[in-house]
Amino acid sequence: MKFPIVTVTLVSAALLFVLWDQTREQPQAVDASRFTNLKANPVKLSTTVDWVITQVPSLCEQATGQAAGAEAHASCVKSAEARTSACRRGVYDRFPSVVASDAVFRDVSITLINCLTPTL
Repeated sequence: MKFPIVTVTLVSAALLFVLWDQTREQPQAVDASRFTNLKANPVKLSTTVDWVITQVPSLCEQATGQAAGAEAHASCVKSAEARTSACRRGVYDRFPSVVASDAVFRDVSITLINCLTPTL
């Protein structure tokens, strides 16, 4: 029987990648104050999209009128999570890569919220 060199190499490479990924610096969390002065301090579109997506539980709580843990809230969050990839692609295709004005931030936020929670 031949030794599986290719398999061992691929598994080793995957293990090295996982170890590297765990040791690199994690990005800091963004809060709403980051978006207050966009003309002087523009934000990457990906940062804006990530922040809006982290707001999904709060948006679902407002939309359903129920606290976290309720069935309607859980259903809302689950359906939003299922649409995240498609909504990201749509926003990335439609908007500039840098959010430098309140109007663009508003449009990105509204578009993403409507995509993530269309029936609410």
